[in-house]
Amino acid sequence: MYERMLNKQAIPTIEEMTKFCGENSERFSLLNEWLTSTFNTEQKIVSPYGKKYGWGVAHKKKNKLICNVFAEDSAFTVMVRLSDKQYNTIYNRLEKYTQEYIDNKYPCGDGGWIHYRVTSKEHFDDIKILLSVKCS
Repeated sequence: MYERMLNKQAIPTIEEMTKFCGENSERFSLLNEWLTSTFNTEQKIVSPYGKKYGWGVAHKKKNKLICNVFAEDSAFTVMVRLSDKQYNTIYNRLEKYTQEYIDNKYPCGDGGWIHYRVTSKEHFDDIKILLSVKCS
């Protein structure tokens, strides 16, 4: 479960990535559409960071990376970096599941990276809150 699309020889289509997400395929599609329509992000299918990350959708705005959304079997993971100030402004509004990701973020500058796995409506709602703060 949660395997990623790792074959670097075959660039997947957005449709193939969506289908790969199984029961979370609709959320995968909705998140990508929401980022593009709400924040005018540009989408690009990428396999950016090495063998274990696999294929995902990079969202950029004016050449600045907003996040990567990696397709997984039955789920997807959003990789995003926020500042500590951004995390703190929304921390108490988020599910315990999300707070644990923030508590264990990979430190970077005045904030850090999280690799947030979405497997439910509650996770979907929380990642939208995190990305809204990132894009504001």
